[in-house]
Amino acid sequence: MVDSVAEHISALDDEDWGVREDAAVALGRLGDPRSVQPLIRALRDSDRAVREAATSALKILGEPAILSLGFCLQDANLQVQESAACILADIANDQVLDPLLSAVLNSNWIVRMSAAKGLSRIQSPQAIDTLILLLQDKVPAVREEAGRGIQTIGNPSIPKLLEKLKDPNWKVRLRAVEALALLKPLEAVGHLMILVLEDSDTAVRQDAVRALGQIGDPRAIPLLLSSLALDTPSLKLPSIEALGQIRSTEAIPMLIALVNSLPKETYEDRMEGCTDPQYKEDLPPLEAAIRALGKIRDPQAIPALIQALQSTLLRTEAAEALTQFGQNAVNPLLKLLKTTKNDNLRRHVLESLSHLGWRPGQIRI
Repeated sequence: MVDSVAEHISALDDEDWGVREDAAVALGRLGDPRSVQPLIRALRDSDRAVREAATSALKILGEPAILSLGFCLQDANLQVQESAACILADIANDQVLDPLLSAVLNSNWIVRMSAAKGLSRIQSPQAIDTLILLLQDKVPAVREEAGRGIQTIGNPSIPKLLEKLKDPNWKVRLRAVEALALLKPLEAVGHLMILVLEDSDTAVRQDAVRALGQIGDPRAIPLLLSSLALDTPSLKLPSIEALGQIRSTEAIPMLIALVNSLPKETYEDRMEGCTDPQYKEDLPPLEAAIRALGKIRDPQAIPALIQALQSTLLRTEAAEALTQFGQNAVNPLLKLLKTTKNDNLRRHVLESLSHLGWRPGQIRI
């Protein structure tokens, strides 16, 4: 009888890359464990199509290839390391947990990223500490995969993350805050509020404020209002944004006062300068306040937004915010459209009305 597996293994050494590719594809289809080592050798092939076919075949073979692929993570050939990590991440069962946990220490960021992806798929609570470690990785793609992994594991991650909020390393605390913002656990609110009040690092305090906004628990409102009232420069912007995310009606008077605080004598009839530091200092809190009022969507904010719409510096943000108010904003916008002679302002008003479903001729002005 003809041994098809042996024939295809032999064909992996053919001088024609197309024959080698077909052989790798066939070995994946046949699923015989004898082909594991030959396919691993094919990961070093000079032709990309052959390497990709060998990678796909090893993914299909699955468990019989795990042990050998684990050794490949230490291979001198970076290409082999990356392929092995990718395959193990695709297999993603309990047997690949240990190889992937060791792979996070690899100097190759692609290997670390694949390891994080595989740990995310396995969803094992054993991987939580490792994924938290990867949240500190210098490569953004690795950090993103680690964050997704923690989010996928979900609630079992929360106690460990709360522990990390007390870590002496500020970077560990920062990444734990970011992970909690993804999970949005209500039990983290108190811990995050303590960080806002007491943490020694500005970045941690800022991210704790952002996390409170993303979690959206009203218990954080008094603290956020206090940060805004005290005009703490480092916390001002994140506090405004968080109040908008929580949709705090208590914040409306303060946000309206902020929007109305634009020093008209300084900025009247001027466009934003590229290098003027005054704009960078004065305008971002006002723009954030307008966006926050748009998210809160309380009609009492509409007059302030209509007023802001008439400033060239706040016009874009105000026009976008007004579209969040639905029919409540239509009549004030129509009134402004009827009275203004400013063509640029009319264009922004018409765009806002269009987003709200208004069409000329359907409503008389």
